[in-house]
Amino acid sequence: MAGPSDKARFFLEQSAEELNALERKQIFSRDEISSIARKRSDFEHIVNARGSHPSDWLRYIEFEKNVDALRRKRIKRMHVRYRGSGQRTIYSLYGRGTRKFPGDLGLWMQYIEFARKDKAFKRLNEIFTQVVRLHPTKSDLWIYAANYFMDSQADITDARSYMQRGLRFCKNSEQLWIEYAKLETIYIGKIAGRRKILGLDVDRTRKEQNQDDEDENMIALPEVTAEDVNPSLKQDDGVDEVALQNLASAPILTGAIPIAIFDSAMKQFSSKAVLAERFFDMFAEFDQVPSVKRILQHVLDFLGHDAADAVQTAACTFRLSFFGLHPASPEFPTVLRDALDTLNAAIAQHPTYKPHLSNTALRQILLSVRSAEETDPVVRKVLSSQLRKFTGFLEEMGDNTGDSVATLAETLKREGKREDAKNLIQSSLKRFGTNERLQQLHAALVT
Repeated sequence: MAGPSDKARFFLEQSAEELNALERKQIFSRDEISSIARKRSDFEHIVNARGSHPSDWLRYIEFEKNVDALRRKRIKRMHVRYRGSGQRTIYSLYGRGTRKFPGDLGLWMQYIEFARKDKAFKRLNEIFTQVVRLHPTKSDLWIYAANYFMDSQADITDARSYMQRGLRFCKNSEQLWIEYAKLETIYIGKIAGRRKILGLDVDRTRKEQNQDDEDENMIALPEVTAEDVNPSLKQDDGVDEVALQNLASAPILTGAIPIAIFDSAMKQFSSKAVLAERFFDMFAEFDQVPSVKRILQHVLDFLGHDAADAVQTAACTFRLSFFGLHPASPEFPTVLRDALDTLNAAIAQHPTYKPHLSNTALRQILLSVRSAEETDPVVRKVLSSQLRKFTGFLEEMGDNTGDSVATLAETLKREGKREDAKNLIQSSLKRFGTNERLQQLHAALVT
Protein backbone atom coordinates (compact mmCIF):
# COMPACT_ATOMS: atom_id res chain seq x y z
CA MET A 1 0.00 0.00 0.00
CA ALA A 2 1.39 3.39 -1.02
CA GLY A 3 2.51 5.67 1.81
CA PRO A 4 1.86 9.39 2.19
CA SER A 5 5.12 10.30 0.43
CA ASP A 6 4.34 8.09 -2.56
CA LYS A 7 0.85 9.60 -2.87
CA ALA A 8 2.24 13.10 -2.59
CA ARG A 9 4.83 12.39 -5.28
CA PHE A 10 2.17 10.94 -7.58
CA PHE A 11 0.00 14.05 -7.45
CA LEU A 12 2.96 16.42 -7.67
CA GLU A 13 4.20 14.73 -10.82
CA GLN A 14 0.79 15.31 -12.42
CA SER A 15 1.18 19.08 -11.99
CA ALA A 16 4.81 19.29 -13.13
CA GLU A 17 3.98 19.61 -16.83
CA GLU A 18 1.62 22.53 -16.23
CA LEU A 19 4.21 24.37 -14.12
CA ASN A 20 6.75 23.99 -16.92
CA ALA A 21 4.23 25.40 -19.42
CA LEU A 22 3.54 28.39 -17.16
CA GLU A 23 7.27 29.09 -16.98
CA ARG A 24 7.76 28.74 -20.74
CA LYS A 25 5.00 31.23 -21.44
CA GLN A 26 6.51 33.52 -18.76
CA ILE A 27 3.22 33.72 -16.88
CA PHE A 28 5.15 32.89 -13.71
CA SER A 29 8.87 33.37 -13.10
CA ARG A 30 11.24 30.52 -12.15
CA ASP A 31 11.23 31.66 -8.52
CA GLU A 32 7.42 31.75 -8.46
CA ILE A 33 7.23 28.27 -10.00
CA SER A 34 9.65 26.97 -7.36
CA SER A 35 7.58 28.57 -4.61
CA ILE A 36 4.32 27.07 -5.96
CA ALA A 37 5.91 23.60 -6.29
CA ARG A 38 7.35 23.78 -2.76
CA LYS A 39 4.02 24.89 -1.31
CA ARG A 40 2.14 22.13 -3.15
CA SER A 41 4.63 19.58 -1.86
CA ASP A 42 4.03 20.74 1.71
CA PHE A 43 0.27 20.56 1.31
CA GLU A 44 0.34 17.15 -0.38
CA HIS A 45 2.37 15.65 2.45
CA ILE A 46 -0.01 17.18 5.00
CA VAL A 47 -3.29 16.05 3.39
CA ASN A 48 -1.99 12.55 2.65
CA ALA A 49 -0.76 12.03 6.20
CA ARG A 50 -2.78 9.88 8.56
CA GLY A 51 -3.66 12.71 10.94
CA SER A 52 -4.91 15.16 8.32
CA HIS A 53 -8.04 17.23 8.93
CA PRO A 54 -10.70 18.73 6.61
CA SER A 55 -9.29 22.18 7.40
CA ASP A 56 -5.99 21.08 5.82
CA TRP A 57 -7.80 20.41 2.56
CA LEU A 58 -9.57 23.76 2.73
CA ARG A 59 -6.24 25.57 3.18
CA TYR A 60 -4.80 23.67 0.23
CA ILE A 61 -7.84 24.52 -1.90
CA GLU A 62 -7.63 28.19 -0.90
CA PHE A 63 -3.99 28.24 -1.98
CA GLU A 64 -4.89 26.77 -5.38
CA LYS A 65 -7.71 29.29 -5.79
CA ASN A 66 -5.26 32.12 -5.21
CA VAL A 67 -2.78 30.65 -7.71
CA ASP A 68 -5.53 30.27 -10.29
CA ALA A 69 -6.78 33.84 -9.72
CA LEU A 70 -3.26 35.20 -10.17
CA ARG A 71 -2.72 33.08 -13.30
CA ARG A 72 -5.95 34.46 -14.83
CA LYS A 73 -4.93 38.07 -14.12
CA ARG A 74 -1.50 37.54 -15.63
CA ILE A 75 -2.97 35.93 -18.77
CA LYS A 76 -5.44 38.76 -19.22
CA ARG A 77 -2.80 41.44 -18.72
CA MET A 78 -0.22 39.77 -20.98
CA HIS A 79 -2.77 38.72 -23.63
CA VAL A 80 -1.42 35.16 -23.56
CA ARG A 81 -3.51 32.31 -24.92
CA TYR A 82 -3.39 29.66 -22.24
CA ARG A 83 -6.21 27.80 -20.57
CA GLY A 84 -4.40 25.77 -17.97
CA SER A 85 -5.98 23.38 -15.47
CA GLY A 86 -6.57 25.64 -12.48
CA GLN A 87 -10.26 24.83 -12.15
CA ARG A 88 -9.68 21.12 -12.73
CA THR A 89 -7.07 21.13 -9.97
CA ILE A 90 -9.49 22.74 -7.52
CA TYR A 91 -12.29 20.31 -8.42
CA SER A 92 -9.86 17.43 -8.02
CA LEU A 93 -8.91 18.61 -4.53
CA TYR A 94 -12.54 18.97 -3.51
CA GLY A 95 -13.23 15.49 -4.84
CA ARG A 96 -10.27 13.97 -3.01
CA GLY A 97 -11.13 15.81 0.19
CA THR A 98 -14.77 14.73 0.23
CA ARG A 99 -13.76 11.13 -0.50
CA LYS A 100 -11.39 11.16 2.46
CA PHE A 101 -13.84 12.97 4.76
CA PRO A 102 -17.29 12.04 3.41
CA GLY A 103 -18.94 12.93 6.71
CA ASP A 104 -17.73 16.54 6.81
CA LEU A 105 -20.70 18.62 5.64
CA GLY A 106 -18.72 21.85 5.77
CA LEU A 107 -16.35 20.56 3.11
CA TRP A 108 -19.27 19.34 0.99
CA MET A 109 -21.05 22.69 1.20
CA GLN A 110 -17.93 24.60 0.12
CA TYR A 111 -17.59 22.16 -2.78
CA ILE A 112 -21.21 22.83 -3.79
CA GLU A 113 -20.84 26.60 -3.50
CA PHE A 114 -17.69 26.60 -5.61
CA ALA A 115 -19.38 24.59 -8.37
CA ARG A 116 -22.47 26.79 -8.14
CA LYS A 117 -20.47 30.01 -8.59
CA ASP A 118 -18.60 28.36 -11.45
CA LYS A 119 -21.97 27.44 -13.03
CA ALA A 120 -20.81 23.84 -13.40
CA PHE A 121 -24.35 22.48 -13.66
CA LYS A 122 -23.45 18.94 -14.72
CA ARG A 123 -20.92 18.60 -11.92
CA LEU A 124 -23.42 19.99 -9.42
CA ASN A 125 -25.89 17.27 -10.35
CA GLU A 126 -23.21 14.69 -9.54
CA ILE A 127 -22.26 16.39 -6.27
CA PHE A 128 -25.84 16.57 -5.04
CA THR A 129 -26.37 12.92 -5.93
CA GLN A 130 -23.28 11.94 -3.94
CA VAL A 131 -23.94 14.05 -0.87
CA VAL A 132 -27.58 13.03 -0.37
CA ARG A 133 -26.61 9.37 -0.73
CA LEU A 134 -24.03 9.81 2.02
CA HIS A 135 -26.31 11.94 4.24
CA PRO A 136 -29.91 10.95 3.45
CA THR A 137 -31.19 11.95 6.90
CA LYS A 138 -29.96 15.57 6.65
CA SER A 139 -33.11 17.42 5.65
CA ASP A 140 -31.21 20.67 4.99
CA LEU A 141 -29.34 19.00 2.12
CA TRP A 142 -32.55 17.92 0.40
CA ILE A 143 -33.97 21.43 0.81
CA TYR A 144 -30.79 23.04 -0.49
CA ALA A 145 -30.67 20.78 -3.54
CA ALA A 146 -34.34 21.32 -4.38
CA ASN A 147 -34.05 25.09 -4.03
CA TYR A 148 -30.96 25.08 -6.23
CA PHE A 149 -32.75 23.31 -9.08
CA MET A 150 -35.75 25.60 -8.73
CA ASP A 151 -33.87 28.90 -8.37
CA SER A 152 -30.88 28.34 -10.64
CA GLN A 153 -32.26 26.05 -13.32
CA ALA A 154 -36.03 26.60 -13.04
CA ASP A 155 -36.37 22.81 -13.02
CA ILE A 156 -39.45 21.93 -10.99
CA THR A 157 -39.16 18.24 -11.92
CA ASP A 158 -35.77 17.74 -10.27
CA ALA A 159 -36.65 20.09 -7.41
CA ARG A 160 -39.83 18.16 -6.68
CA SER A 161 -37.94 14.87 -6.95
CA TYR A 162 -35.44 15.95 -4.28
CA MET A 163 -38.22 17.06 -1.95
CA GLN A 164 -40.16 13.82 -2.36
CA ARG A 165 -37.10 11.62 -1.90
CA GLY A 166 -36.08 13.70 1.09
CA LEU A 167 -39.44 13.06 2.74
CA ARG A 168 -38.85 9.31 2.49
CA PHE A 169 -35.78 9.64 4.70
CA CYS A 170 -36.79 12.69 6.77
CA LYS A 171 -40.53 12.27 7.16
CA ASN A 172 -40.35 13.71 10.68
CA SER A 173 -38.74 16.96 9.55
CA GLU A 174 -41.34 19.71 9.86
CA GLN A 175 -39.14 22.15 7.97
CA LEU A 176 -38.86 19.79 5.00
CA TRP A 177 -42.66 19.52 4.72
CA ILE A 178 -43.02 23.29 4.90
CA GLU A 179 -40.27 23.88 2.33
CA TYR A 180 -41.86 21.39 -0.05
CA ALA A 181 -45.19 23.22 0.17
CA LYS A 182 -43.34 26.51 -0.28
CA LEU A 183 -41.64 25.19 -3.41
CA GLU A 184 -44.97 24.23 -4.97
CA THR A 185 -46.48 27.60 -4.03
CA ILE A 186 -43.57 29.40 -5.69
CA TYR A 187 -44.17 27.31 -8.80
CA ILE A 188 -47.84 28.31 -8.84
CA GLY A 189 -46.75 31.93 -8.65
CA LYS A 190 -44.38 31.49 -11.59
CA ILE A 191 -47.03 29.82 -13.74
CA ALA A 192 -49.62 32.45 -12.83
CA GLY A 193 -47.12 35.18 -13.65
CA ARG A 194 -46.46 33.74 -17.09
CA ARG A 195 -50.16 33.45 -17.81
CA LYS A 196 -50.61 37.09 -16.83
CA ILE A 197 -47.77 38.20 -19.11
CA LEU A 198 -49.29 36.27 -22.00
CA GLY A 199 -52.73 37.72 -21.29
CA LEU A 200 -54.31 34.32 -20.66
CA ASP A 201 -56.00 35.56 -17.48
CA VAL A 202 -57.66 38.52 -19.17
CA ASP A 203 -61.33 38.05 -19.78
CA ARG A 204 -62.34 38.24 -23.47
CA THR A 205 -65.13 40.72 -22.67
CA ARG A 206 -62.62 42.99 -20.96
CA LYS A 207 -60.37 42.84 -24.01
CA GLU A 208 -63.24 43.82 -26.30
CA GLN A 209 -64.25 46.63 -23.95
CA ASN A 210 -60.71 47.99 -23.96
CA GLN A 211 -60.66 47.91 -27.76
CA ASP A 212 -63.91 49.86 -27.93
CA ASP A 213 -62.51 52.50 -25.55
CA GLU A 214 -59.41 53.18 -27.64
CA ASP A 215 -59.25 56.46 -29.57
CA GLU A 216 -56.97 57.75 -32.25
CA ASN A 217 -54.73 59.57 -29.76
CA MET A 218 -53.77 56.34 -27.98
CA ILE A 219 -50.68 54.39 -28.95
CA ALA A 220 -51.63 50.90 -30.11
CA LEU A 221 -49.34 48.36 -28.42
CA PRO A 222 -48.73 44.98 -30.09
CA GLU A 223 -50.41 41.98 -28.50
CA VAL A 224 -48.44 38.90 -27.53
CA THR A 225 -49.64 35.95 -29.57
CA ALA A 226 -48.97 32.24 -29.42
CA GLU A 227 -46.74 32.60 -32.49
CA ASP A 228 -44.57 35.12 -30.64
CA VAL A 229 -43.97 32.64 -27.86
CA ASN A 230 -43.57 29.62 -30.14
CA PRO A 231 -42.58 30.63 -33.71
CA SER A 232 -43.17 27.07 -34.94
CA LEU A 233 -46.91 27.71 -34.79
CA LYS A 234 -48.54 29.03 -37.96
CA GLN A 235 -51.64 31.08 -38.38
CA ASP A 236 -53.44 28.12 -39.86
CA ASP A 237 -52.71 25.94 -36.84
CA GLY A 238 -54.73 28.11 -34.47
CA VAL A 239 -54.65 27.93 -30.68
CA ASP A 240 -56.48 25.40 -28.54
CA GLU A 241 -58.55 27.86 -26.52
CA VAL A 242 -60.30 25.04 -24.66
CA ALA A 243 -56.94 23.80 -23.39
CA LEU A 244 -56.00 27.29 -22.26
CA GLN A 245 -59.28 27.66 -20.39
CA ASN A 246 -58.89 24.25 -18.77
CA LEU A 247 -55.43 25.24 -17.54
CA ALA A 248 -57.00 27.86 -15.28
CA SER A 249 -58.84 25.13 -13.36
CA ALA A 250 -55.98 22.61 -13.39
CA PRO A 251 -54.74 21.37 -9.99
CA ILE A 252 -51.42 23.15 -10.41
CA LEU A 253 -53.12 26.57 -10.41
CA THR A 254 -55.90 25.90 -7.92
CA GLY A 255 -53.43 25.12 -5.13
CA ALA A 256 -54.27 21.42 -4.96
CA ILE A 257 -50.63 20.35 -4.62
CA PRO A 258 -49.72 22.58 -1.62
CA ILE A 259 -53.02 21.57 -0.03
CA ALA A 260 -52.20 17.88 -0.53
CA ILE A 261 -48.77 18.41 1.04
CA PHE A 262 -50.36 20.18 4.00
CA ASP A 263 -52.89 17.37 4.49
CA SER A 264 -50.14 14.73 4.36
CA ALA A 265 -48.08 16.68 6.88
CA MET A 266 -51.04 16.90 9.25
CA LYS A 267 -51.47 13.11 9.06
CA GLN A 268 -47.77 12.62 9.70
CA PHE A 269 -47.74 14.93 12.73
CA SER A 270 -51.15 14.01 14.17
CA SER A 271 -52.89 17.29 13.31
CA LYS A 272 -50.37 19.44 15.15
CA ALA A 273 -51.88 22.91 15.42
CA VAL A 274 -48.51 24.65 15.87
CA LEU A 275 -47.28 23.15 12.60
CA ALA A 276 -50.51 24.11 10.85
CA GLU A 277 -49.93 27.73 11.89
CA ARG A 278 -46.39 27.56 10.49
CA PHE A 279 -47.86 26.41 7.18
CA PHE A 280 -50.35 29.29 7.35
CA ASP A 281 -47.57 31.82 8.00
CA MET A 282 -45.59 30.51 5.04
CA PHE A 283 -48.56 30.54 2.64
CA ALA A 284 -49.57 34.04 3.75
CA GLU A 285 -46.26 35.42 2.43
CA PHE A 286 -47.47 34.67 -1.12
CA ASP A 287 -50.26 37.23 -1.17
CA GLN A 288 -49.87 37.75 -4.94
CA VAL A 289 -50.49 34.11 -5.84
CA PRO A 290 -54.12 33.80 -7.10
CA SER A 291 -55.00 30.58 -5.27
CA VAL A 292 -53.29 31.36 -1.96
CA LYS A 293 -56.49 32.54 -0.26
CA ARG A 294 -58.08 29.19 -1.06
CA ILE A 295 -55.03 27.46 0.45
CA LEU A 296 -55.18 29.61 3.59
CA GLN A 297 -58.89 28.94 3.95
CA HIS A 298 -58.18 25.20 3.73
CA VAL A 299 -55.63 25.46 6.54
CA LEU A 300 -58.08 27.45 8.65
CA ASP A 301 -60.89 24.97 7.95
CA PHE A 302 -58.61 22.18 9.09
CA LEU A 303 -57.80 24.02 12.31
CA GLY A 304 -61.46 24.81 12.90
CA HIS A 305 -62.36 21.15 12.53
CA ASP A 306 -59.47 19.54 14.44
CA ALA A 307 -58.43 22.28 16.88
CA ALA A 308 -61.32 24.72 17.17
CA ASP A 309 -60.28 25.98 20.61
CA ALA A 310 -56.55 26.17 19.89
CA VAL A 311 -54.84 29.53 20.11
CA GLN A 312 -53.38 28.93 16.64
CA THR A 313 -56.89 28.79 15.18
CA ALA A 314 -57.68 32.22 16.62
CA ALA A 315 -54.42 33.65 15.28
CA CYS A 316 -55.04 32.33 11.77
CA THR A 317 -58.68 33.47 11.83
CA PHE A 318 -57.52 36.95 12.77
CA ARG A 319 -54.99 37.11 9.94
CA LEU A 320 -57.24 35.69 7.24
CA SER A 321 -59.87 38.32 8.02
CA PHE A 322 -57.54 40.99 6.60
CA PHE A 323 -56.18 39.01 3.67
CA GLY A 324 -56.59 40.98 0.46
CA LEU A 325 -58.47 43.75 2.26
CA HIS A 326 -57.15 47.31 1.94
CA PRO A 327 -57.58 49.67 4.92
CA ALA A 328 -59.31 52.17 2.63
CA SER A 329 -62.12 49.74 1.77
CA PRO A 330 -65.57 50.33 3.35
CA GLU A 331 -65.54 46.85 4.93
CA PHE A 332 -62.27 47.40 6.79
CA PRO A 333 -63.64 49.01 10.01
CA THR A 334 -66.17 46.21 10.50
CA VAL A 335 -63.60 43.52 9.76
CA LEU A 336 -61.12 45.17 12.13
CA ARG A 337 -63.68 45.28 14.94
CA ASP A 338 -64.74 41.64 14.54
CA ALA A 339 -61.16 40.41 14.18
CA LEU A 340 -60.06 42.26 17.31
CA ASP A 341 -63.00 40.79 19.22
CA THR A 342 -61.91 37.31 18.14
CA LEU A 343 -58.32 37.94 19.19
CA ASN A 344 -59.21 39.51 22.53
CA ALA A 345 -61.48 36.56 23.33
CA ALA A 346 -58.58 34.19 22.54
CA ILE A 347 -56.28 36.17 24.83
CA ALA A 348 -58.83 35.94 27.64
CA GLN A 349 -59.17 32.19 27.06
CA HIS A 350 -55.41 31.57 26.70
CA PRO A 351 -53.64 34.17 28.89
CA THR A 352 -50.31 32.31 28.72
CA TYR A 353 -50.33 32.83 24.93
CA LYS A 354 -50.76 36.58 25.21
CA PRO A 355 -47.25 37.32 23.77
CA HIS A 356 -47.84 35.01 20.82
CA LEU A 357 -51.23 36.49 19.98
CA SER A 358 -49.91 40.02 20.54
CA ASN A 359 -47.09 39.29 18.11
CA THR A 360 -49.65 38.14 15.54
CA ALA A 361 -51.78 41.25 16.09
CA LEU A 362 -48.81 43.61 15.86
CA ARG A 363 -47.60 42.16 12.58
CA GLN A 364 -51.04 42.51 11.01
CA ILE A 365 -51.66 45.99 12.40
CA LEU A 366 -48.25 47.17 11.19
CA LEU A 367 -49.09 45.84 7.73
CA SER A 368 -52.37 47.79 7.79
CA VAL A 369 -50.63 50.94 9.06
CA ARG A 370 -48.20 50.74 6.15
CA SER A 371 -51.12 50.78 3.69
CA ALA A 372 -53.33 53.26 5.57
CA GLU A 373 -51.73 56.57 4.60
CA GLU A 374 -54.72 57.71 2.52
CA THR A 375 -57.46 56.19 4.64
CA ASP A 376 -59.94 57.71 7.07
CA PRO A 377 -58.16 59.48 9.98
CA VAL A 378 -60.44 57.61 12.39
CA VAL A 379 -59.17 54.28 11.05
CA ARG A 380 -55.57 55.42 11.39
CA LYS A 381 -56.26 56.54 14.95
CA VAL A 382 -57.77 53.16 15.85
CA LEU A 383 -54.80 51.33 14.32
CA SER A 384 -52.36 53.48 16.29
CA SER A 385 -54.31 52.84 19.48
CA GLN A 386 -54.29 49.08 18.90
CA LEU A 387 -50.61 49.19 18.08
CA ARG A 388 -49.86 50.72 21.49
CA LYS A 389 -52.23 48.31 23.21
CA PHE A 390 -50.66 45.12 21.83
CA THR A 391 -47.18 46.51 22.31
CA GLY A 392 -48.05 46.73 26.00
CA PHE A 393 -49.46 43.19 25.95
CA LEU A 394 -46.22 41.95 24.37
CA GLU A 395 -44.20 43.38 27.25
CA GLU A 396 -46.51 42.28 30.07
CA MET A 397 -45.17 38.74 30.10
CA GLY A 398 -41.56 39.96 30.02
CA ASP A 399 -39.59 42.46 32.06
CA ASN A 400 -41.60 45.43 30.70
CA THR A 401 -38.45 47.25 29.58
CA GLY A 402 -39.02 47.15 25.82
CA ASP A 403 -36.76 44.20 25.04
CA SER A 404 -39.62 42.14 23.60
CA VAL A 405 -40.55 45.00 21.28
CA ALA A 406 -36.90 45.38 20.28
CA THR A 407 -36.69 41.66 19.49
CA LEU A 408 -39.77 41.87 17.25
CA ALA A 409 -38.38 44.98 15.54
CA GLU A 410 -35.08 43.20 14.88
CA THR A 411 -36.95 40.25 13.40
CA LEU A 412 -38.97 42.51 11.12
CA LYS A 413 -35.80 44.23 9.98
CA ARG A 414 -34.16 40.88 9.14
CA GLU A 415 -37.25 39.93 7.15
CA GLY A 416 -36.88 43.08 5.06
CA LYS A 417 -39.89 44.84 6.64
CA ARG A 418 -37.99 47.98 7.58
CA GLU A 419 -41.05 50.24 7.44
CA ASP A 420 -42.95 47.99 9.86
CA ALA A 421 -39.97 47.87 12.21
CA LYS A 422 -39.68 51.68 12.13
CA ASN A 423 -43.40 52.18 12.84
CA LEU A 424 -43.25 49.71 15.72
CA ILE A 425 -40.27 51.44 17.30
CA GLN A 426 -41.73 54.93 16.87
CA SER A 427 -44.94 53.87 18.60
CA SER A 428 -42.92 52.39 21.48
CA LEU A 429 -40.29 55.06 22.09
CA LYS A 430 -42.53 57.16 24.33
CA ARG A 431 -43.04 54.25 26.68
CA PHE A 432 -39.67 52.49 26.34
CA GLY A 433 -37.47 55.41 25.29
CA THR A 434 -34.66 54.41 27.66
CA ASN A 435 -34.17 51.01 26.02
CA GLU A 436 -30.77 51.09 24.29
CA ARG A 437 -31.66 48.42 21.74
CA LEU A 438 -34.70 50.40 20.62
CA GLN A 439 -32.64 53.59 20.38
CA GLN A 440 -29.97 51.88 18.28
CA LEU A 441 -32.56 50.30 16.00
CA HIS A 442 -34.36 53.61 15.57
CA ALA A 443 -31.12 55.35 14.65
CA ALA A 444 -30.29 52.63 12.12
CA LEU A 445 -33.74 52.72 10.51
CA VAL A 446 -34.20 56.48 10.17
CA THR A 447 -30.82 57.03 8.49
